[in-house]
Amino acid sequence: MKKILYLSFYFEPDLCAGSFRNTSLVKELAKQVDGEAEVVLLTTKPNRYSTFKTEAKSTELIGNLKIHRIELSAHKSGFLDQIKSFRKYFSEVKKITKTDKFDLVIASSSRLFTAYLGFIIAKRDASSLYLDIRDIFVDTLKDVLKNPIIRLGTLIVTRFVEKRTFSNANHINLISEGFNEYFKKYNSPKYSNFTNGIDNAFLKVDANPKINSDNYTITYAGNIGEGQGLHIIIPKAAKLLGDKYTFQIIGDGGAKQKLLAAIEREGVKNVKISNPVKRKELIEIYSKSHFLFMHLNDFDAFKKVLPSKVFELGSYPQPLVAGVSGYANSFIKENLSNYILFEPGDVESFVNQITNYKYYLSNRVDFKFKYKRENINKALASSMLSYL
Repeated sequence: MKKILYLSFYFEPDLCAGSFRNTSLVKELAKQVDGEAEVVLLTTKPNRYSTFKTEAKSTELIGNLKIHRIELSAHKSGFLDQIKSFRKYFSEVKKITKTDKFDLVIASSSRLFTAYLGFIIAKRDASSLYLDIRDIFVDTLKDVLKNPIIRLGTLIVTRFVEKRTFSNANHINLISEGFNEYFKKYNSPKYSNFTNGIDNAFLKVDANPKINSDNYTITYAGNIGEGQGLHIIIPKAAKLLGDKYTFQIIGDGGAKQKLLAAIEREGVKNVKISNPVKRKELIEIYSKSHFLFMHLNDFDAFKKVLPSKVFELGSYPQPLVAGVSGYANSFIKENLSNYILFEPGDVESFVNQITNYKYYLSNRVDFKFKYKRENINKALASSMLSYL
């Protein structure tokens, strides 16, 4: 029987876009090769948020799917913490796979080094390599690393790793069409653009906000990091909007303290922050919210991305409030109705639009049908298995 290795740093029951994407995709992949191949998934135990704790088995066998979850040390999602965590994952994966030979290696990667790990194992086994790329790591580092010496040294290493990895892949799926131009320099692999999608849990969601409300709830749920830049937009907007609007922030991350400090500095009382919750509870919270909010920091790298949150929030009939630029901005305009769009960090535009907005709900039937995750996964898994 043939063997497929699947590498994903995040998997259920962890709470993040990488986990949601790969959990359903891996199960679809295993389903399509049942009786023909074994799928070995190497992932980690839940570690996305230090404030979200849940049990997960170290090993699990579900039919022809074998799951290994690697235990990582507790961390706060800082840059150094993430390096340490990945080093552990990297070394453990090499140990677990050293006595096996795989026919196909698949790596789903936002941080470049999961893809690089896939390249190392595929080269060792002379197997096909299929990469699912969710972010351009080199671009992100340019924006995140402020020290010019550290940035230069890190970029030299990551560009070398990127070239070796991407040049040797058989196929690269780019989760955003905004990445296509960047990848033209790597002309050896074949390419596809299977996006994120809408999970079944969000396809039949209900919305019951009080339309004629004295107080409108604006909800954000997810990572609170530099990439989201919530500390730049929310405290100032909350101050200008006043008591008629309440920001409900559910999540954790490396920039949470910056957000708390900015809230204190602005002296606002209409921003409530709570720890991450499980999906079932989050669906209920979204359903009662008036506005669903997302925001990306003003980084060049984010002009190419298409966040999974567009699909999650777009499945609801409430207005989507999005501070995004570039490809994500264009995608929302082309595929969604009932939205408030503004450039990252533009407090004035956000406040003006939301205070002048005439509230209504819209059922985005066509969008939900087109981007149903189940259908995307079937096509993506089939594309992956064409290299087996």
